[in-house]
Amino acid sequence: MLKPADTSERGNGAGGLLDTADRMIQMALKAGADAADVAVVRSRSAGASVRLGRVEDTESSESEDVALRVFVGRRVATVSADVHADLAPLVERAVAMAKVSPEDPFAGLAEPGQLATEIVDLDLFDPTELSGRDLVDAAMALEEAARAVPGVSNSSGAGAGYSVSGLVLATSAGFSGERTRSGFSRSVGVIAGEGTAMQRDYDFDSRIHYGDLDEAAAIGRRAGERTVRRANPRKVPTGRYPIVFDPRVSRGLVGHVLSAINGAAIARGTSFLKDRMGERILPSGVSITDDPLLARRPGSRAFDGEGVRGERLALVEDGVLQSWILDGATARELGLVTNGRGSRSSSGVSPASTNVLVSPGALSPEALIAETHRGIYVTELIGQGVNLVTGDYSRGISGFLIEDGKLTVPISEVTIAGTLKEMLLGLTLADDLDPRFSVVAPTMRIEAMTVAGE
Repeated sequence: MLKPADTSERGNGAGGLLDTADRMIQMALKAGADAADVAVVRSRSAGASVRLGRVEDTESSESEDVALRVFVGRRVATVSADVHADLAPLVERAVAMAKVSPEDPFAGLAEPGQLATEIVDLDLFDPTELSGRDLVDAAMALEEAARAVPGVSNSSGAGAGYSVSGLVLATSAGFSGERTRSGFSRSVGVIAGEGTAMQRDYDFDSRIHYGDLDEAAAIGRRAGERTVRRANPRKVPTGRYPIVFDPRVSRGLVGHVLSAINGAAIARGTSFLKDRMGERILPSGVSITDDPLLARRPGSRAFDGEGVRGERLALVEDGVLQSWILDGATARELGLVTNGRGSRSSSGVSPASTNVLVSPGALSPEALIAETHRGIYVTELIGQGVNLVTGDYSRGISGFLIEDGKLTVPISEVTIAGTLKEMLLGLTLADDLDPRFSVVAPTMRIEAMTVAGE
């Protein structure tokens, strides 16, 4: 049965962890550190998976880890351990490591004026807990609905899960705060056809609040229908075609842009966009923003991994590149100021986006396809053929042929190729934005790409 979680997830347990973090900072300063920060990451999760009507696995896990980062001048070291370990030797080891580490001219804590002073409630925690029986029942319902679709011949399995994660962060610059996030998920994959005509597909849903999850039967039915529609694919003749990306695929294309404007890639010089700041990289009218302060969104956070306050950031505005994604160290290396995109892990801090939103176009997906006389609608990408240094792009695909403005036969064993620079400038966007994801991107049409088929 569903039951509310222990209220300690919402803050009663955080006070003790903040005390622990503050105590570790004081110990580090006393041991010879000039500055320090401490992150405590808490997580609980449970899940169940089934296949062909039988339970394959149920699991649960729980952890509470602490990461201490200390600075001695421009020398830095990071150590991590279970929060219940003996912390005094951990602190001493961290300071000793920092003293013999090479100098990093860009290391340091965020400036006090950059730190969050108010922790905004973004409604990221749902106290609902799911029992093992609840998870198994959901997974069974997912698979049953998918297998009930005529034409489905087998199952790859179904799963359901929930998790709670939290971050407690304190720095010697005066920041202390905590945040907690819940997550609920359902997924199922099935198979249609036999032998060389066999095809797989899936569907899923993932939400912060349990009540927002799609019904298991609806997810399963969509998975079955998607899979059956892909059965018995064929190739298409080699040539140049307009390419329409399903939103699943569009999110990946936007992800390449995010990787290319990540401050770490810019500092290393490993991005095809490294010299494009202030230049047009997308069509006129297209914008991309990053906003960590949206309620009930998967990428939301009131402060980043260095305690810097969250603020909306224009990445691309009217097609023109406006910002890199920066944490403190990469910002200093580039002679800039952090924009609060530091993501914390046990090994340190690195820049990462939060909630990325692509501006919608004027057409519905149906209208966008209808005005594409002959082209290819891509539902799946295969392989890793993307070079972010040069922008060269080559991927295997599956999807559907577009004929006379309509989706017709399924296709597979086809490769598309081009350059990200040309692809991005040749985009036309639909208006179908799905806010469930940390990258919100609509159906997209690329003007033309080279297609290698038969």
